[in-house]
Amino acid sequence: EVAKALSYLHTEASITIFHRDIKSSNALLDKRNTARLADFGASRSVSFEQTSVATAVQGTFGYLDPEYHQTGRLTEKSDVYSFGVILAELLTGQLAIPRQENNVVRYLVMDFLVALKENSLFKVIDPLVLDESQEAVERIARLAETCLKLSANDRPTMREVEDELEAVRCKKAKADDTMVSVNSGRSSVGGGAASSETSRRIRTGQYRSERRFPYDDGIDLGNPGITSRLVSTSPSEASGRSSTTQYSMEMEV
Repeated sequence: EVAKALSYLHTEASITIFHRDIKSSNALLDKRNTARLADFGASRSVSFEQTSVATAVQGTFGYLDPEYHQTGRLTEKSDVYSFGVILAELLTGQLAIPRQENNVVRYLVMDFLVALKENSLFKVIDPLVLDESQEAVERIARLAETCLKLSANDRPTMREVEDELEAVRCKKAKADDTMVSVNSGRSSVGGGAASSETSRRIRTGQYRSERRFPYDDGIDLGNPGITSRLVSTSPSEASGRSSTTQYSMEMEV
């Protein structure tokens, strides 16, 4: 849903918008567990003819596009890089904020890319994500890798990112449907109540790995094209007030 929102901002909105501060804390959940993109305080709008804009560097360390940081030129690919960081966070269960271990500063993106290069991806993957198919995890990891390319020209567009994530989602849905059919067949032969309950939970969307994420209130932007995806936080919320309300979220990409 966040990928769709960014794709919309980059290519379908009445004016092109670069968010400039994509990070996991700006991907909120509403009461229906729908992801909403928040905090447009740093965003920049450009005409359709423009592919970049020179601006003072602004963003969050750990998510900031290194090319934008060096050149001061903001492009849609800057948002793509930041989205790649979010994918790495979801896969590893680690935050992008630098952390210190044994007097050594560790960076999520660096550790993630090294793991891919050394074919040790599953050593850094969050155990909760290991419940997903190996193929899906690897596809998303490779997608994150392309989003994190140092050169903006080597990164995909958000439309391409959206399409790849949708392909992974559709394949997972098809596999779940197959599982339902198999479990239903076993149940009819006498597979027992457990198999029937599993099938019911899969059919109703209740069979999923759950993680806990903080939810912060927001204000609906009211754009009919993106009301299900976009919210903007009020100044008081942006100043650091955090809500204690918790919602479970399915890792759906």
